[in-house]
Formats: sequence, C-alpha cells, structure tokens
Amino acid sequence: MTEKREELRANEPAAVTKLMIDRPTDFKFHVAYLAYSHSWDKTASQETKTKLNEIILSLSNQEIDYSTFYEEMGQYTGNSSKHYAWPRDTIVTQKKRDWRERESRDSRNARHRGRR
Repeated sequence: MTEKREELRANEPAAVTKLMIDRPTDFKFHVAYLAYSHSWDKTASQETKTKLNEIILSLSNQEIDYSTFYEEMGQYTGNSSKHYAWPRDTIVTQKKRDWRERESRDSRNARHRGRR
C-alpha cells in the first residue's frame, strides 16, 4: 500500500513554490512583486505558477523591462484591458447663461402649451 502511494507521488508534478525575492527599497520592483504575489495567490494552476515565476525571475535578472513584465502579467491578472478603461461616464457641462436661456425657453413653451 505504501508502494502505491509512493508511485502516485512520483507521477505527480512537483509543487511550485512562491519566490521570495521582494526588494522593498526598489519601489518599481516592489510594486511588480506585489502584482506577481497577488496573481500567485489567486491562481491554483501549477502551470500558471511556473510561468509567473519565470516572469518575475526575468524581471529580477533584468532580462525584461517593466513594460514587458506588465504585458506578460496582464493575461494572469485578469484585468489587463480594463486597467486603462475610464470607469465613469463623461460629464456634460454648459455655461450658466446657456442654461438660463434653455430654462426660460422651456418654461415659456410650457406656459403656452397649456393655453391650447
């Protein structure tokens, strides 16, 4: 019975561990590491965790720059296209004089509609 358990363990892929290479004194790298850490904690796939490790190691070894790092991380964070989206509707403004003219015109039209 223990032989079967050992065989099953041998067939399973080794668990991927989270890299602890944070540099709190380097702000840009620290923020990138936080993004990596958040994505790591959110996923359960060993394959994805391996890819995340490769990306952060490449950044740590200065093989890629920060823009490339965030492009590659975008597919694992889940909000790559929404990151730059404007979250609110646009605000339409007008001059006070235009507002007063519109209000007086609307009230005048409302008065005359009632006479017919």
